[in-house]
Amino acid sequence: MTELINERENMKINIYVIDKKGKKELYDPLIDHYIKSCRQWADVQVHPIFTKAIAKAHDISPSAAQKSYTEAFEKYLGSGTYTITLDPSSRQVDSEGFANLLKDRGVVNLFIGGAYGLERGFIDKCNTAVSFGKITLSHKLVTVVLAEQLFRGLSILHNHPYHK
Repeated sequence: MTELINERENMKINIYVIDKKGKKELYDPLIDHYIKSCRQWADVQVHPIFTKAIAKAHDISPSAAQKSYTEAFEKYLGSGTYTITLDPSSRQVDSEGFANLLKDRGVVNLFIGGAYGLERGFIDKCNTAVSFGKITLSHKLVTVVLAEQLFRGLSILHNHPYHK
């Protein structure tokens, strides 16, 4: 039991998402459910980001929007942090593969880009990039799926029966 407590104290997972913070009543209860379920193993926090610069860039062009996402996210690429970006053109992972990305990590920062995706340069700066499939999902729905996969991945790593 002490080992799990110490591991939880050391594991922190941040989800950074370009999101206007809308439709809270629909998605937030599901996101909160999975985040609370993860608490026995990790401190998981969602950080929605939508600055004035991002809003302005959306009105300029897709490439300007991508650049604004990079500028918003770059400060979370710090050393000692394992960084994972979600990118539909990257390799697809199953739940076990996703769990392995979390194994033995202290701090994990995950990134969900905006409507125009992420710049290749930002994706390349991350430790890895993964895809949950080729379909297009809203940012809130991707956050729900990611929160569930975090719980599933942590369950796999800790031999919890949820995954079975």
